[in-house]
Amino acid sequence: MVTFLVSIALLIIGYFTYGKYVEKVFGVNTDRQTPAFTHSDGVDYLPMSGKKNSLIQLLNIAGVGPIFGPILGALYGPVAFLWIVFGAIFAGAVHDYLTGMISIRNRGAHLPELAGKFLGKVMKHVVNAFSILLLVLVGTVFVTAPADLLHSLTSSWLTLPIILLVIFAYYLLATLLPIDKIIGRFYPIFGALLLISAIGVGAALVFTGAPIPEISLTNMHPDNAPIFPLLFLTISCGALSGFHATQTPIISRTTQQEKQGRRIFYGMMITEGIIAMIWAAAAMSLFNGPTGLNEVLANGGPAAVVSEVSVAMLGAVGGTLAILGVIVLPITSGDTAFRSARMIIADYIKVSQKKVLSRVWIALPMFVVSFALTKIDFTLLWRYFSWANQSTAMIALWVGAMYLFLARKNYWIAAIPATFITMATFTYILNAPIGFGLALNLSYVIAAVITVVIVTAFFMAARRRLSQNIPLEDDLKSA
Repeated sequence: MVTFLVSIALLIIGYFTYGKYVEKVFGVNTDRQTPAFTHSDGVDYLPMSGKKNSLIQLLNIAGVGPIFGPILGALYGPVAFLWIVFGAIFAGAVHDYLTGMISIRNRGAHLPELAGKFLGKVMKHVVNAFSILLLVLVGTVFVTAPADLLHSLTSSWLTLPIILLVIFAYYLLATLLPIDKIIGRFYPIFGALLLISAIGVGAALVFTGAPIPEISLTNMHPDNAPIFPLLFLTISCGALSGFHATQTPIISRTTQQEKQGRRIFYGMMITEGIIAMIWAAAAMSLFNGPTGLNEVLANGGPAAVVSEVSVAMLGAVGGTLAILGVIVLPITSGDTAFRSARMIIADYIKVSQKKVLSRVWIALPMFVVSFALTKIDFTLLWRYFSWANQSTAMIALWVGAMYLFLARKNYWIAAIPATFITMATFTYILNAPIGFGLALNLSYVIAAVITVVIVTAFFMAARRRLSQNIPLEDDLKSA
């Protein structure tokens, strides 16, 4: 229990200390107008309050990641707490803040545009394809996960295909309509439900004296799966997630002032880390260790763990409300995943989104592909999502490092976590059965060589681009 409480405290302290330092390094300009005003179009660009933007950002980035990921990560034991705490403070929140603020400085541009500007034109095309792939995978995962949970609550009168169609219909509306019509109007309510459910489970863990294990570096995974790199891809949302880099530009286009950025981008990532801590602690303490947890996961997946924890901690009524709060998470990330993909494609092919028909013909093909992907096994989708997710985080952190390097500021706050996740993602794809299937030790060696090459290439490119006097802000205004 001590480890759990200290971890929550460290996350909160991290917001007020390291978060403040990151903000100082970036350099907020309180007099600068944001894209919400300079590019207002009544659809994607429009000003909303800081409180509303914060709740929308939290729901955008959360999904099932800070719940399902930590539940799966709990199999490794309390070593997972370390990644959630230090990953959220020094990697995830830095990632979210920099991508959000750099986007604000560049007319609300998405990651492909920023990668093209700061890492080279080739990267724009690569990241564009990668981002769309990630977002469609996210949208699909965040259709199947809430559909399964809803089906478990309503199996007597709603079939799974009907639930899937209802969620897809909602996603289509949320993707097409102006952001203030559905997302801006209902997310504050959903946000309250999410926070109440998480606080309820967390408080129940504390007041019932749940046997949350204390910190240990021992690998407790029943299958002896290696901590590195698997833990760092299993727990992504809640520690570090590239999906967030696709979501922050949605809110960078509605942020009123730059000084709101720390609360919206850094702060909501810390909040997600707290949610991840609660669910990791619950999974570790309520199933008689990793072996018992593994049995529940084998029989019903993370959704079964959510149901059992919610009912055990909060009773039938409270547990149902908590499950509804968990259902809200993926739905409120799935809709913005498709919305973000629509915006990225529109920016890439330079199609104005003021007319609804322009939004429709971009969005519909994505939904067709996503519906087809729902027929694929969820576990397989999650593995590909995890790799694509952390690879996107790697790219976004290198973009942030390049921006700070060119601005002659402390780029190490982004370069160090970028180097770490570069090593992790390459080790994973080299070793994983869905990748190259190489031996783990060989994967370590090859990944280390690739990481050194990438870091070297970064500094060479940074020095070259520094001499080119690339403008850091606003050159995308006419794009």
